[in-house]
Amino acid sequence: MTSSVLDLAPVVPVVVLEDAADAVPLARALVAGGLPAIEVTLRTAAALDAIRAIAAEVPDAVVGAGTVISARNVSDTVAAGARFLVSPGWTDALLDAMKASGVPFLPGVSTTSEVVALLERGVTEMKFFPAEAAGSTAYLKALSAPLPQARFCPTGGISLASAPSYLALPNVGCVGGSWMVPADAVTAGDWARVERLAAEAAALRG
Repeated sequence: MTSSVLDLAPVVPVVVLEDAADAVPLARALVAGGLPAIEVTLRTAAALDAIRAIAAEVPDAVVGAGTVISARNVSDTVAAGARFLVSPGWTDALLDAMKASGVPFLPGVSTTSEVVALLERGVTEMKFFPAEAAGSTAYLKALSAPLPQARFCPTGGISLASAPSYLALPNVGCVGGSWMVPADAVTAGDWARVERLAAEAAALRG
């Protein structure tokens, strides 16, 4: 695996799973569509089992954990097979735990001071969240001149229509989004639809 989550694919699907039984077919559909990096958020009781199942049964997927907010989250998800970590924000304790995990991580930021603080700690790759609410492409573009060494995965409110404007920025490696995993498609087991939406997203950066 590349050492950078930002270089795996133009879009990282942000997945919320209520039923761990959906994890493997969903991951297979996303990989088939060209999106190997999959962020399973820790918003449901099924999340750890979902990460475990994808790690064990979908070798072409690079499964990661999202909504990581504690050192316990870090240890539990890495033990389950998570190969990268994403947080909505960060503290010193959380950053220390993610650094010690041995897997790539994207700590969340929404202000210039948070970006500078991470750069001070040697972290150059981060999640910009919530992207649309925190200033969208205009904010990230403004950061690129004074802080060119920082690279971002914007997540939060991004759609197929808005993703290209983010991906065109020099400091954006990929975007995170959930539009290719609509809840009704997951509930219905419509994996062909998920694969089709994933392929559209994967084609955003030719």
